[in-house]
Amino acid sequence: MRLVFLDTETTGLSPQSGDRIVEIGCVELLDRRPTGRNLHLYLNPQRSSHPDALRVHGLTDEFLSDKPLFEAVVDQFLEFISGAEVVIHNASFDAGFLDHELGRLNRPSLLQSVEKITDSLSMARELFPGKANSLDALCKRLEVDNRNRSLHGALLDAGLLAEVYVRMTRGQKLLVVETEDAPVVVERVDTADLSQFALPLIAPNEDEQASHDILIAGIAKASKAGAIWTRSVAQ
Repeated sequence: MRLVFLDTETTGLSPQSGDRIVEIGCVELLDRRPTGRNLHLYLNPQRSSHPDALRVHGLTDEFLSDKPLFEAVVDQFLEFISGAEVVIHNASFDAGFLDHELGRLNRPSLLQSVEKITDSLSMARELFPGKANSLDALCKRLEVDNRNRSLHGALLDAGLLAEVYVRMTRGQKLLVVETEDAPVVVERVDTADLSQFALPLIAPNEDEQASHDILIAGIAKASKAGAIWTRSVAQ
């Protein structure tokens, strides 16, 4: 299974208002393992970033002035993501910007260019209802090191998302215990060989047996089925 984790940085919040993409980062995993094959593109948006956006990504007009336009790298981008399941945190935002850029060039939408789009934010909200589920919050909860994330960067965030996704989708091998102080991630070992251990059989004493008999009699009186496990044993 080929996964591509994708993130973008933009000049603002609305492509309909003229905002453009300034950075694209993609990280590839094959069978849930990093391949080392990434795609990182800076783009000239032909407009200035909103001050709030600039504070997020730090990509100045001067830095972006000599970078290629989206149309110059679109084939490279589409080739990289083609046929993959693309995972995006808050997919509607990034996909909306990419669809706008692709539409300007009369290219198919992002969904038409890939196998599937998965929104990791929706996944996180199902796993951790009522919790903060930003990428930073998930990194903290799942113990993914994001100390280098002083500014948002598309490739850095795509790499962090890949780690977060793998931890969120480990199934029974990953147990996240929520506490007031800090969540604890526990690796479960379901395949351990316990055959070397002999479990002791401890017989009840008279008082314990008497209490048990009273409990069973109460269950039998309250329910026509009685204590199902005792009937099974008898059979």
